[in-house]
Amino acid sequence: MSTLPTNSNSIEMPDHLYRNGVGIMLINSNKKIFVGKRIDNQSDAWQMPQGGTDVGEDEDLAMYRELLEETGIKSENVKLIKKSNRYFYYNLPYKLQKKFWGGKYLGQKQRWYLVDFIGIDQDVNIATSEPEFSDWKWVDSNNLLNLIVSFKRKLYQEIVTEFSDFL
Repeated sequence: MSTLPTNSNSIEMPDHLYRNGVGIMLINSNKKIFVGKRIDNQSDAWQMPQGGTDVGEDEDLAMYRELLEETGIKSENVKLIKKSNRYFYYNLPYKLQKKFWGGKYLGQKQRWYLVDFIGIDQDVNIATSEPEFSDWKWVDSNNLLNLIVSFKRKLYQEIVTEFSDFL
């Protein structure tokens, strides 16, 4: 019980109520950030690649796996710049807590990675075996928060602050 979720309305919660995961802030040579449009959401919901870690899975390996699964980008087309200094938490809205992960978690606990995309746009392939995005684009950090679902805005602001020296 040593961590505080990023949701300012939250009280301190034990880690077992949060799904372990990783998030990826992928930037290109113009310092623009990759976002994908959620395929399972009818609204205009965009997000950076992210996903859960398997039990016992190394976070670094999970990051490369999630990047490949969600964007089709191979590890040789990226260069790790920095890992976040801490874990970030977010809570799902109550109605989504029952929908995702069998209702077992309030949200996610994530290690975030800043990753440099050294490939070309044609290396991106969101038409993966289990697609999560219907579209993708590069955005400026100052436009990122306008595209994100409201319950992740504080989290994304904290991630932008964490990696601001590189953006």
